[in-house]
Amino acid sequence: SDRGLPLIPIDEIRRARDVLDGVAIRTPLVRLDAETDAEIWLKLELLQPVRSFKIRGAANAVLQASDAELAGGVLTASAGNMAQGVCLAARIRGVTATIVVPEHAPQAKLDAIARYGGRVIRVPYDEWWNTLVTGHFEGEPGMFVHPVADPRVMAGNGTIGLELLEQLDDFDAV
Repeated sequence: SDRGLPLIPIDEIRRARDVLDGVAIRTPLVRLDAETDAEIWLKLELLQPVRSFKIRGAANAVLQASDAELAGGVLTASAGNMAQGVCLAARIRGVTATIVVPEHAPQAKLDAIARYGGRVIRVPYDEWWNTLVTGHFEGEPGMFVHPVADPRVMAGNGTIGLELLEQLDDFDAV
């Protein structure tokens, strides 16, 4: 692609849909009743197990990983919903999840990470950002799940598009 991120083949998105069966739900699509010329539809991803679409990408990355990739558990850098998705997926796979968060992360998000079994490491923002950039945190093993630049995460997120195409007869993304 022209932005440095890979284009995800449709077959990988279809595979992700199969992998996510029973983990992420097919969320409803409802029309917003608003006084506007545009037709607006809402995809109710807040109904997902972690209350966000992030479960799709996180779970696809972790569930498709080999046992060898997961030997040290999983690691991500996130202050919120992605962290929760990684933690839930790690629990499903029976491995540990370590989450590097910026020191300003909201307590509600940290509590949610803990509920899903994740171990939190709070660091200054620059250190958190460095973890995102390098995909590594000193002294912490584990497969790094990048919240936006991992092809398996992108394929999982792409399952929303498959559902939209199936749920809307005349889909126009413009």
